[in-house]
Order: sequence, then structure tokens, then C-alpha cells
Amino acid sequence: MGAKNGILFKTSESLENTGKIQIVALDKTGTITAGKPEVTDILPAKGITEEELFSIAYALEERSEHPLAKAVVAYREMKTEPTFLQNAENTAAAGEMDEAQKKAGSTFIAENWKALPGNGIQAMISGEMTYAGSGKFIRSVCGVDSEFAAKEEALAMEGKTPLFFAKGGKLIGIIAVSDVIKEDSKQAIQELKGMGIQVVMLTGDNQQTAKAIAEKAGLEHVIAGVLPDGKEAVIRKLQERGKVAMVGDGINDAPALTRADMGIAIGAGADVAVDSADVVLMNSRLSDVSAAIRLSRGTLRNIHENLFWAFAYNALLIPMAAGLYPGIHLNPMWGAAAMSLSSFTVCMNALRLNLFKLHSASHDHKLKNQVNIDEFEAEENLRKEQEMTETIKIEGMMCEHCEARVKKALEALDGVENAVTSHDLNNAVLTLSKEVSAEDLEKAVVDAGYEFKGIE
Repeated sequence: MGAKNGILFKTSESLENTGKIQIVALDKTGTITAGKPEVTDILPAKGITEEELFSIAYALEERSEHPLAKAVVAYREMKTEPTFLQNAENTAAAGEMDEAQKKAGSTFIAENWKALPGNGIQAMISGEMTYAGSGKFIRSVCGVDSEFAAKEEALAMEGKTPLFFAKGGKLIGIIAVSDVIKEDSKQAIQELKGMGIQVVMLTGDNQQTAKAIAEKAGLEHVIAGVLPDGKEAVIRKLQERGKVAMVGDGINDAPALTRADMGIAIGAGADVAVDSADVVLMNSRLSDVSAAIRLSRGTLRNIHENLFWAFAYNALLIPMAAGLYPGIHLNPMWGAAAMSLSSFTVCMNALRLNLFKLHSASHDHKLKNQVNIDEFEAEENLRKEQEMTETIKIEGMMCEHCEARVKKALEALDGVENAVTSHDLNNAVLTLSKEVSAEDLEKAVVDAGYEFKGIE
């Protein structure tokens, strides 16, 4: 029944446990939203033209698989300004750019390109280190003045995601993108809440953007500013309050999908997410989450009914066939008929599932053991607001292997939520949940085999 409707349960255990879910955590991009964001605003800094900003943005984003990066690339490739394209062709004639850049009108080449999961991108452009990412990340590499901070907040209040770009230690502008809510998302969320299930959105967006999207989708619970590896940690904490299902579609969601009691993957998402999940929604509709829970509950109810009738027949008629009821003697022919009727009843009751209406909420009922995550949401968002960033100088890192070694050592410290290391800049940008002493940071770096040069 599930397969007919594009809902694939990988195991019988996943079919049984889906109906017991008390909390559903939803990724935002590609799950609640369509995952096809579009550029809405271009805000270059003083002294930077719109064309220059977009050329740099394209050079940074063209290799990224992130939906927001694809929005920037798609917008750049749609621009057909003759003068700008002619300049790009002249540069290409000199052998300084590839065909993709020529098509987009980019006159910049990104060297030593590197993705920084949960933060953004870095690369060398025109001999200067250039970054793209969230406002929080860019603030760790350069200053953001009050004017752009106000623009960031205004964009976020409109439900748009501002992408910051910095080059040579200076902010060069913001490109805002916006994604639309899927048609069925609001209804799906209301159906889940009608089942007594707590629904929470996990997103890396800032609090204002996340709240704006949540309001459109009819969500009360939002945990914003969550890094990819942070989603798994949030799921772990939610499991202390009840059984949790994680719904996602991206590579970044795979750890959380694996950690959750039930991982539910959007079929159009990344292969690793699909592989990590217990249930796959082939039609990529959020409404299929409630349908999967409904089917699980209906299947368990059907099994319990079959068990009841099977035991009832046996408990009633076996003693009768054995002559244990005084004055009642059952002909063996009637006994055989009764047993056949028992099997017929169980089979017919099981086949009733073919008539089950997956997408009808008319018979939904709320869980008896509902949970409350209001306090958890408040605690998590307060902790996010109190997070601090700090940059430390490190010497001796020569490659990505060195970066990974230092990152692991720093993140093992109590209070270090995340560490972004760079051998090009000889530093590590730390996200802290509480104060960490310079001595502890130095010891972690030195023990990893590198030289600690202080805090910037």
C-alpha cells in the first residue's frame, strides 16, 4: 500500500515504529520549501559595482552543490548584458577563463576553492582571500557596518536569506535569495499537529529568516542557526523527550537522519540522505510524512484486530471441539469450517488496508502520551544567541589533513561548538557556547602537533 503511493518503508520495523513518533524535526530547504531559491536582492558595498559583485559571487558559487549557490549561478547565467559579456569574451580570448565562466560573464577565477560546511566558501580571487557565507561567518573574517546589518535584518524579516561576500578582508556586498513554501507544506504540518505530534524546524538560517518562513508554514517551533553537525546534536537532545523522526533531503541531513528514531528522506534529495533513512518519500511531498504515520498506525491497528479474532476463535472453539463444554459436542466438519472461517476473517480484515485512505485526516487521533518541547526550543535558541566567535592564529598547518586534525582537537574542548580551520590563513574560527581559556586552546593545538600563535 505504501509503495503504491510512493512511500517506501525499508524494513518491517520502520513500518511499525513510524506510527509511534512523538516529535517530527523538519529540515527547511527542499523539505518545507521547494528547494529552488531565486535571487531577489543585490546589494553591493560602496566602490563595488553590481556586475563585479556578481562576477565574484559566481566564481565562488559555481562549484557548490548548495541550493542557495545554485540560485546565484542560475541568476548570473540568465544575465545577458552585452557590454559585460563582451568584456568577458575579451578576457576569455586571453585564455584566462573557462567556457562556464564565459557563459556567465565572469572575469574572476577562484583558486584553492574550499567549502566550509555550515559556514560558506573560501577561495583565492585576484590574489586575495575571498569568502561567501552567512552573516555570522563573514563577521568572523571582516567587519559588517551598521548599514549592512540593518539591511540583513530587513531581508531576514521578509523571509529572505542574505548571502554575504567578503574579499581582501572587506565586505563587498550581499545577495539575497528566497525560496517558496511547497504547496502542501502548511497542510502537512497542520495534519501532524492534529495527530498530537510536535513539529520543529531545524535550519542554518538566522532567527529572523527562520521565523518568517515558519510563520508562513504554520510552525510554532523553530531552532535556527544550526550547523550541519549541530542537527544531529539537536536530534539527540530531542530524543530525551520522546521518539523523534527527522525529515530531510540533503547530504548535511544524513547524520541527523541516522541518529533519529526514524529517518525520513525526501526522494528527490541526495543519495546519501536516502541511504541513511528508514523511510523514503518518492513523491517528495511533505504531506506523505503524515500519510506514512497514518499508514503505520492503520497497519498496527489491523494487526491487533487480526490477533484478537484469531485468539477469540481459538479460545472459544478449541475447547468446544475438545468436548470441554458440558452438553456441547462439535462435529469435526464444523470445527474445520470454523478454522477456515477464522483464516478467512483474518485475511479479509488484512485486505481492508487496500481501502485505506492515506491522505484523509478524518479519522486521525492524537497520541495519548504527547510531549511538550516549548522549554527545549527556548533553551536551544537562547544557547544559540549566547554563542560567541573567536579567531586563533595557528602555524604549521600545510594541508586539509592538518586542518582536520586541528579541527578535531579544538572541537573536543568543552565550550567549542564548531571550528573552521584554514591552512591558507593559518587560523581557526571558533564558535563558542561559553568562555574557553587561552591555555586550553593552546594545549589542544600543541597536542595536535601545531604552533599556537595567540587569539586575534
